[in-house]
Amino acid sequence: MSETPAPPAQAEIPAATVVVFRNSAAAGPPELLMVTRSRTMSFAGGAAVFPGGRVDEADFELAAAIGSPLDNDEAAHRIAAVRETLEETGLAIGLTGVIDADRAVKARAMLLETQALAPVLTAMDWRLDLDSILPFARWFPKNERLSRIFDTRFYLADLGTGAVDIAVDATENTKLYWITAQGALDAAARNDLSIIYPTRRNLERLAQFPDFAAASADCARFPVQTITPHMAERDGQRWLCIPEDAGYPVTGEPLENVLRG
Repeated sequence: MSETPAPPAQAEIPAATVVVFRNSAAAGPPELLMVTRSRTMSFAGGAAVFPGGRVDEADFELAAAIGSPLDNDEAAHRIAAVRETLEETGLAIGLTGVIDADRAVKARAMLLETQALAPVLTAMDWRLDLDSILPFARWFPKNERLSRIFDTRFYLADLGTGAVDIAVDATENTKLYWITAQGALDAAARNDLSIIYPTRRNLERLAQFPDFAAASADCARFPVQTITPHMAERDGQRWLCIPEDAGYPVTGEPLENVLRG
């Protein structure tokens, strides 16, 4: 009798994403930068997400080269958040030096050509400011049906006034916009936006904060823990749930709602 072949090993991909805050022009809740992913993308195609992507080998190499007090793994993830934001949106966050719209455009073009942040830093005479990239959450959903799963660290960054230029990369993403956390949730409720489960839970948490300072204080109250959603039975329904002690105001949702969303 032949043995059943073992399922292929899953590739666990390190990734980083960043929630960029800017002040609202009308003194309302802070606005967050979101992108709508191309429907051709294998992960979250057509969904509204925060800028980010996988951590590259060059990110780990740069982390080792700068000698950050952070451990190499954490530094590489924050570097990836900086790199992916510049690549996807044109925003230069987590950096110090002479930074303006023209130099950001040149830096982005160089990054798209070289696919590494280190030569961009040298050419622009910029330095990394990884302390300004604030750890917020870590999501590691596991699904045996998928050959690739993303272990994603979420960060926060603040633009203050937000007097900046942004432009969609038109490859992985099709739309780029500023929106409040509650505004994104409301748009999803109207079916104007598609948001995946981790994004929904993060938006609900972010909607609690009147400003970046409040978000920073919340991060201090709830140190980052790895969140792996799990199934639970509630009143005869299957729910997808997350831990109760991670700082999230909503910790579960009926599975049928998750699949429909």
